[in-house]
Amino acid sequence: MTDRQPTGVSRSEYCVIACAEAWRDAGEILASPMGLIPSVGARLARLTFAPDLLLTDGEALLIRPDGTPEGWLPYRQHLALVSGGRRHVMMGASQIDRHGNQNISCIGDWARPKRQLLGVRGAPINTLNNPTSYWIPRHSPRVFVEKVDMVCGVGYDRVAQHPGTARFHRIPRVVSDLGVFDFETPDRSMRLASLHPGVTVEQVEEATGFALVIPDEVAPTREPTPAELRLIREVIDPADTRRKEVAV
Repeated sequence: MTDRQPTGVSRSEYCVIACAEAWRDAGEILASPMGLIPSVGARLARLTFAPDLLLTDGEALLIRPDGTPEGWLPYRQHLALVSGGRRHVMMGASQIDRHGNQNISCIGDWARPKRQLLGVRGAPINTLNNPTSYWIPRHSPRVFVEKVDMVCGVGYDRVAQHPGTARFHRIPRVVSDLGVFDFETPDRSMRLASLHPGVTVEQVEEATGFALVIPDEVAPTREPTPAELRLIREVIDPADTRRKEVAV
């Protein structure tokens, strides 16, 4: 497989496109992106192929893609969206495994962790009650691990053991600075779905702490259109904050 050569589009902009695609044709649901690039991606989706998407400031307001208020989102209604499958959140992950179990709580044994992180937070509710994707700006074996030290976000293997608890559980995609991954496999283990430009399958395998499912032909992450590039660069993120997460 040959590398694609860069075409003037930065890696960070391919990541924006890959994140935006998580909300393609989503309809009137609440997008909850966490991180700079997912936020740019959600706003791009709203301005292009997902016009009914609802965006929030994370507190009490619905906002337009430029950040100005569009409406009020009472906390009760927010919880109704969260618990009824009407939200798609894109979270981060300190660790993630082959079945999509995610850890943001601690590194090492929970009783005596080597490092304390954010805590479990809302990860169980997110993953069991509405679609949850993940954004990982630095793909490495320390993040993509054989087994997470603590399960915060629930993966497909655990849901299979308790199917009645997770009728809204779905992990549409994992986006990293190397490519896009999904779980469209018979046993719901992670598959390489696309590669960003200049990245090889071998690089991805070396940066992953478990054996990925690799198709015979790996698609490239789709190119942004000229209109999308203009929106990213001139309207949504003219300060180029996306490069703080992916510098290339």
